[in-house]
Amino acid sequence: MNSPLFSRRDFLKTTALAAAGLPLVGARAAEPERKLGFALCGLGGFSTHALAPAFRETKFCRLAGIITGSPDKAARWKAQYDIADHCIYNYDTMPKLADNPDIDVVYVVTPNALHAESTIKAAKAGKHVLCEKPMEVSVEKCQQMIDACHTAKRLLGIGYRLRFEPNNLECVRLAREKVFGELKLIEAGFGIALKDPSQWRFNRALAGGGPLLDVGVYALQAMRYLSGEEPVAVSAIQTVTDPAKFHDIEESISWQMKFPSGVIANGAASYRFNNLNHYTAYAERGSFGLDAAYGFRGLHGKRSDGKIIQLPDINQFATEMDDFAQCILENRPTRVPGEEGLRDVKIMTAIYEAARTGRTVKV
Repeated sequence: MNSPLFSRRDFLKTTALAAAGLPLVGARAAEPERKLGFALCGLGGFSTHALAPAFRETKFCRLAGIITGSPDKAARWKAQYDIADHCIYNYDTMPKLADNPDIDVVYVVTPNALHAESTIKAAKAGKHVLCEKPMEVSVEKCQQMIDACHTAKRLLGIGYRLRFEPNNLECVRLAREKVFGELKLIEAGFGIALKDPSQWRFNRALAGGGPLLDVGVYALQAMRYLSGEEPVAVSAIQTVTDPAKFHDIEESISWQMKFPSGVIANGAASYRFNNLNHYTAYAERGSFGLDAAYGFRGLHGKRSDGKIIQLPDINQFATEMDDFAQCILENRPTRVPGEEGLRDVKIMTAIYEAARTGRTVKV
């Protein structure tokens, strides 16, 4: 089954813009009459250090509001970003967003298992939703999010920032144009060392799982957009070497997927160590991939013919938010819809089942 990750038109447009070093927000970008107002829902480290600063580089967006359960954070953000009082909400007052025309989009950045709750509230209040990955922790909750936005006639997008990143797009080009022939094997992995067991990522009730959901989804995405297909079967194993720390979630997990064309993909994700941050695609006449594949900047890689892959950095967050805003302004679909997030969650659910049962699971 072919993957809908990239249409041919989107692929040609975005790769051309990436090669030219131009913003990947659409060829007919023009100064909007009004920037769309975004409210960040959840003010943790990601919102603080990545998303909020990115608004300085957006063309179609502005930081208009915040949603937080912390009065202290609300006060700090109000002072730092000049947030108006009527644009400051907590999770219980989100229904009042319906009365605020200054906010067009809610960007959900809460822990994974709270994504559906905030998305549904925002949609019912008439707001478009951009939600961080993973979309949610179950297929059922993902579908509820899709249904809520569909009913409200509001756009739902998932924060797959690497779908706009030039080096990743270049690797997609190499795969689609079969520069090295037909793909045969993909290897991808992402690992980070988590040291503080008190953070929410160690709490299954909030995180829904361990490194597979959090960082492994990047490797899974790479397998899908490089192959251009959806997997038909998965197998997996997970390990825990420190049960005192990893008593609620997996510490590391590895998986294998088979695609309809016969392409095999080997993946790994871990919370135990750093420096696992790569993918390589092996084809009939050579290979290519990124040695720094998933970071916010400094991505680079190489090809088996000796050429280096190192296109200029972009602000990935500003680019994804601008693209989402343009989709709303131009009334067109996003390339990262809720259905895309749902597909990943379906596959990751199968990976967890395969690891639990020791059997190959059909997707």
